[in-house]
Amino acid sequence: MAEVRPFRAERYAERAGALDNLVAPPYDVLSEEQRREYLARSPYNVVHLTLPDSAEQATSDLAAWRAEGILEREPAETAWALSQRYTGPDGVERTRNGLVVSLRIEPYETKTVLPHERTHAGPKEERLRLLRATRTQLEPIFLLHGGPRVALPDRAPDLEIDGPQSHDRLWRVGDLPDFSDLQLLIADGHHRYETALAFHADDGIDASSWMMVVLVSSAEEGLTIFPTHRVAQDVDGAGGTPIDEPGEDLPGVVLYRSGRYELIPSEGLDVDVVDSLHPEGVTYTAQRAEAVAAVDRGDAAAAFLLRPTPLEAVFERARRGEVMPQKTTYFFPKLTSGLLFQPLD
Repeated sequence: MAEVRPFRAERYAERAGALDNLVAPPYDVLSEEQRREYLARSPYNVVHLTLPDSAEQATSDLAAWRAEGILEREPAETAWALSQRYTGPDGVERTRNGLVVSLRIEPYETKTVLPHERTHAGPKEERLRLLRATRTQLEPIFLLHGGPRVALPDRAPDLEIDGPQSHDRLWRVGDLPDFSDLQLLIADGHHRYETALAFHADDGIDASSWMMVVLVSSAEEGLTIFPTHRVAQDVDGAGGTPIDEPGEDLPGVVLYRSGRYELIPSEGLDVDVVDSLHPEGVTYTAQRAEAVAAVDRGDAAAAFLLRPTPLEAVFERARRGEVMPQKTTYFFPKLTSGLLFQPLD
């Protein structure tokens, strides 16, 4: 049974400066070069907290910002309606709406919150050190549900910003829908969710059993999944039938190497097909042209071009308790970090 509630958010005060200079994409999509760029935008940019030099430095910065009035706490508990207008990798403009709330976290075994991707120990250890040090949920995670879409208030937003990937608007809202009979699928944030579970297991108090999340209905018209293509250093003899350069709608899993395209014989989901071939030295990109260019430059031996994974298939596998290969889904846009924080006190 999913239990959600409003929360007393912490957010940037006006004295922190323009919000555009304070927000950033989530920690796990930033390169080192991008990290440095966001750090330089403002001494109060959220990346000072989400990707600090050390967990201790993040704790020190957070305490100083609170003392200086850079951050301020909402006077009352509230939920927030969130609307993100964006142009996807396909060039189409869409709007995706959701609800920012605090969720009581539960182990996967209860089947209330469902994972769909494998996680790795390294990122979880890093996030756990940061969460222990700051005792603050610094970024929301993104969850999907099968319930109704959120209704946006018919008034000006309380917060508005041109974020890294989207134009974001936020409204304080009162009444919450009933989510108690819904299963929630993690769209983005598996490592942070499992980190929150581990932290609460050690911490033991009620405050740490809650997590800031964005809930989005699977019925949202602006909800899209894009593919993540695989760029490999070695494909271990994998091959297929030569084809002409495919159009935007791929006929299946397409292998690109040495300037040629090959259609890989396959049944099932594209991500499973590639996973079964065990390519080595794999990196990921959402941009097909970037995957092809990496091969043409000689930076990789080959690229696997994939079709999007259907959302229904993700839900079905998750309900069976099966995880899927890394980067199975690419939900665009990412949530903007730095709009709201949730202290765990």
